[in-house]
Amino acid sequence: MSALSRLARSMWHQLEPIHAVLYFSPEAFAEAAALGYDVESRWPSYFAYRTAPLGRAGARLATALYYSFSPDMVAGHVPGVWDVAAPEKVLEARLKAVDKTYRRLLGDQVTGPGAAEAAELARRAAESVTVGGRPFAAANLDLPWPDEPHLVLWQAATVLREHRGDGHLAALAAAELDPCEALVSFAAIGAAPVRNFAGRGWSEQEWAEARERLAARGLVQDDGQATERGRALRDQVERMTDELAAEPWRLLGEERAGRLAQLASPFLGAVFEAGLLPMTSTLGITTVRVPD
Repeated sequence: MSALSRLARSMWHQLEPIHAVLYFSPEAFAEAAALGYDVESRWPSYFAYRTAPLGRAGARLATALYYSFSPDMVAGHVPGVWDVAAPEKVLEARLKAVDKTYRRLLGDQVTGPGAAEAAELARRAAESVTVGGRPFAAANLDLPWPDEPHLVLWQAATVLREHRGDGHLAALAAAELDPCEALVSFAAIGAAPVRNFAGRGWSEQEWAEARERLAARGLVQDDGQATERGRALRDQVERMTDELAAEPWRLLGEERAGRLAQLASPFLGAVFEAGLLPMTSTLGITTVRVPD
């Protein structure tokens, strides 16, 4: 694993939680409810908030971009979310939600010089990415930048995590892992318990069939645990993901990336201290390790 790839992974760890408050904070659910979304489950607001930069996306486009979600689940939300509120209204609501969340968590720190410098560095990294083959990143880059530094930092973190996510899908495709197989193989290495993936909408039969296909390739054992080949393939996916995510950090440079991480640490710390994110997610941030 190169130093640059390692830096890309480290910055993902730093910025992903800063972005992810949108899907878990009380303020985000309150703004979604004000628009008319059902917030008994997090999924209606999740699909609305994350898909809104694409405009009135339909089920097929959303299925392509969400990849590891069941097509039936995606179609259960998209394009129906636009019957509740137009994408433009959703985009306004998500910035309001992030603004209220970070003002509650950090108070006056959101307007301090540290936040302003962090926003400048994060925006520089986000605007440096190449958008070819990166639809989610491109859609978020097409949005106007907010005025407030903490919102610029959040939007830049969003662009960067979507840039990484778009590349991750390319890595999964290169490994010839279809959407359900991607999750089964990820669970097989212990990235998250199988039950945590239930929210992606796959049936028990679909999960079992994906496991059978992976077993036929020698990637998982009968008990669902990864074989050596299976772990090696997932290592390949993670390594390629890091490599494809490295561009903005190469251009920003290690010193400025380190400065960004330092300046963004109050945001990261506040998110974790508030307990806004699930203890065990399906991202595998704390469990996936890529060997040198």
